Amino acid sequence: MIPQTTTWDKLLSKKRFETNDPKYNTDESVRGEFQRDYDRIVFSSAFRRLQNKTQVMPMPESDFVHTRLTHSLEASVVGRSLGRIVGKSILERYPALAQEKHIQEADFGDVVAAACLAHDIGNPPFGHSGEDAISAYFLSEEAQPYLKGLTEAEKADLQSYEGNAAGFRILTYTYPTHCNHPGGLSLTFTTLATFTKYPKESLPMIAGTKNTSEKKYGFFQTEKAWFNTIAQELGLLKKSTAGEIFYHRHPLAFLVEAADDICYRIIDFEDGLKLGLVPHEQGLSLLRQILDDDPNRKSSLTFYDWREEIGYLRARIIGKLIEETSAIFIQHEPEMLQGTYDKPLINELSCKPVLDQIKDLSVKLIYQNRPVLEIEAAGFEVLGGLLDAGIKAVFKPESKHHRKLASLIPPHYLQLPESATAYVRIIHIADFVASLTDQAALGLYRKIKGIELPRMY
Repeated sequence: MIPQTTTWDKLLSKKRFETNDPKYNTDESVRGEFQRDYDRIVFSSAFRRLQNKTQVMPMPESDFVHTRLTHSLEASVVGRSLGRIVGKSILERYPALAQEKHIQEADFGDVVAAACLAHDIGNPPFGHSGEDAISAYFLSEEAQPYLKGLTEAEKADLQSYEGNAAGFRILTYTYPTHCNHPGGLSLTFTTLATFTKYPKESLPMIAGTKNTSEKKYGFFQTEKAWFNTIAQELGLLKKSTAGEIFYHRHPLAFLVEAADDICYRIIDFEDGLKLGLVPHEQGLSLLRQILDDDPNRKSSLTFYDWREEIGYLRARIIGKLIEETSAIFIQHEPEMLQGTYDKPLINELSCKPVLDQIKDLSVKLIYQNRPVLEIEAAGFEVLGGLLDAGIKAVFKPESKHHRKLASLIPPHYLQLPESATAYVRIIHIADFVASLTDQAALGLYRKIKGIELPRMY
């Protein structure tokens, strides 16, 4: 049996939702098609809201601490470097890409940078606990009357809510009351596929899988057909013939995952050090181990503050990890094209044991820090309360109370055709709650619960 494979000439498409015209094979814009993707994401309101969404510390009070916005920007910088290094090697292997498809080294960097920029765009308030809070609400008794009649896959979308799927929806969905042109931000098919680290629907769930692309899911039932169109256009390899939408990753998605891993593993740790959650001598020792410098190496730099040394170490470490990760990708590129490689690139780094120590220490001292846990616990109450209020406003409009609640929700989340299913109506409320920043969610919850009255002036 001949092994299945995909090819870069199909994987690198400049086609967008808005056109079937062959002109997408050439760049008419000075920016380039993939740079346009990046720019569209930067100017989107969903990306702007990341400035007030939690990265490590919920609702941080320190300027040192990263938000989802700064994390996404930094991951994008790392991703661009990874993409360009990999792109140079791929173009050397497949020169026809430049000659016939007009693909340049910078295009690889722009694709990965754009996908990295958007990789957290669907995350709800309060970090990853926000996803858990939304899932918990739809598993609760209060939500069950509204889930009757939904398919198992639709229920799974809600009861194992996934920020990656919400992100794909943000990038590809247009609310009917906003515009009659569908397609969301209308990004290129290649950028959307590179963004999708988990190219499968919510079912089947694959418990205990060792394949990194199967650990979560990447799109809701509302975007299922749309992702299938993208996958077929790009020649992504299908994993199942049982009828599910379930594909192997676009190879460049491994670089998006790696950029995210590098940034949160190193930079979240840096935040913990600067906040005093991690003893700085212990943290500096681990960072130095990653570099594994020659003990006889003498530096011309003198640091008068350990915080400044952290910045220096971080810069060198990220440079080293970019170089090594790129080499690992290039080594395994033939396997990715055949769908036989499916694990995080970071797992093969020479410094993986030290990175694991950093991860364990971060979990213990940063992610499980008491104020973090307290705010995340409060997030369950806030998001559950907002979802409950929003869904009752949709399904019980006869109540004066619920009509008042409905007036607080932007109309494009509520104004749907009469033919809209219960699932679609619920997804729109989940869109609204997930779109809120940490502070906006908390403020709205206080108001609808009567804990805090709005200021009139």
